[in-house]
Amino acid sequence: MIEIRNALAEELSIVGEIAHKTWPTAYSTILSPAQIDYMLDKMYNLPTLQNQYTTQGQVFLFAIENGIHVGFAAFEPNYTGEKTSKLHKIYLLPSAQGKGAGKLLIQEIKRLCQQENQESIVLNVNKFNLQAIRFYESQGFKESYREVIDIGGGYVMDDVVLKFDF
Repeated sequence: MIEIRNALAEELSIVGEIAHKTWPTAYSTILSPAQIDYMLDKMYNLPTLQNQYTTQGQVFLFAIENGIHVGFAAFEPNYTGEKTSKLHKIYLLPSAQGKGAGKLLIQEIKRLCQQENQESIVLNVNKFNLQAIRFYESQGFKESYREVIDIGGGYVMDDVVLKFDF
């Protein structure tokens, strides 16, 4: 049985732990090990996660199976200042993939966004991450546009932006 629940501020270090276990597998054929390390250090350090939680208003969710945190997601309502939420991150441990936890996280995000009267959800995904793109499309997301984002350190994110409309 997989449970989805909100993360507490004091649990944010678990988000970083899951990201560090997930990213090397998820991106090994897409990004260099140096870029993976750079992005993990930049995006998943505890002060950054705490800022996202407290200042940016991101809502963090955990997927928990048999008492073990197997995945997380984070989204930000009213991301554009309008009624659009941004799904910033969603990752599952490799051992938890294919068990429905990702679908449950997306369903809960949709439910919470509807409660907040959001009209859509947008997300970025690496254009070479075809497995993730197929997953999001199976959940009703459609390609909106593509963008390349300079993230510093000589690296870019080459992404597809997907959108789900309520």
